[in-house]
Amino acid sequence: MLQLPVMEHFYTIQGEGFHQGRAAYFIRLGGCDVGCVWCDVKDSWDATKHPLVAIETLVKEVKHTPAKLVVITGGEPLMHNLDALTKALQLEGLETNIETSGSSPISGSWDWICLSPKKFKAPLIAVVPHAHELKIVVFNKSDFAWAEEYAAQVSPACKLYLQPEWSKATEITPLIVDYIKANPKWELSLQLHKYINVP
Repeated sequence: MLQLPVMEHFYTIQGEGFHQGRAAYFIRLGGCDVGCVWCDVKDSWDATKHPLVAIETLVKEVKHTPAKLVVITGGEPLMHNLDALTKALQLEGLETNIETSGSSPISGSWDWICLSPKKFKAPLIAVVPHAHELKIVVFNKSDFAWAEEYAAQVSPACKLYLQPEWSKATEITPLIVDYIKANPKWELSLQLHKYINVP
C-alpha cells in the first residue's frame, strides 16, 4: 500500500511509556475498529474521513525535521498494511515505533512495539508475544487484574506500564501508585504531553 489514510502528522515529544520525553515524529492513521468509550481521538475512527497520503510524502515530511524516531499510531494503525511505510522510514535511518491495541495482525518492521490492549476488542494472541512494552490504561479498579492477565502473556523482557485514563487521572493515579509499590514489576506512565500542552 503506497498511500495511507492520515488523520494528522506532527513533530513533538513522546509523552507516554518507555520512550517518554524523546523527540518523535507522530503519524496518526485513520481507522479503528476497537471503539474505546474514553478514546480522545474518536475522529480517527472512520478512515474514509481522512485523506490518503503517499508514503513518499510522509517520509519527506519527517525528513524536514531532525526526528530520529517515528511513532505510528491511530486509530488502530495495524488495520493497514505497514510494510511499505516502515521499509521507507528505515531506509532513511529512522527508528520505527508503533502504538497498537493488537487487534489486527502485525505488519511492518518495528524497532519497538507498544501493545496497549483494550477490553473493547481483545488483542490477537499472536501479537502479544511481540510486544516490547505493555501499556495498560487504567479506567477502574478491575483493570489491575486484567493488566496482570496480559503481563503473564508477554515476553519476560517486556516493559510493563500502568497509565491512568486522562479524565480519571486524579482518582486513578493514587491507586496506580499504590499498586506499583506493591507490584514493582510495573512502572507508571503519564501522558506527559497533556501536562505540558504539546500535541
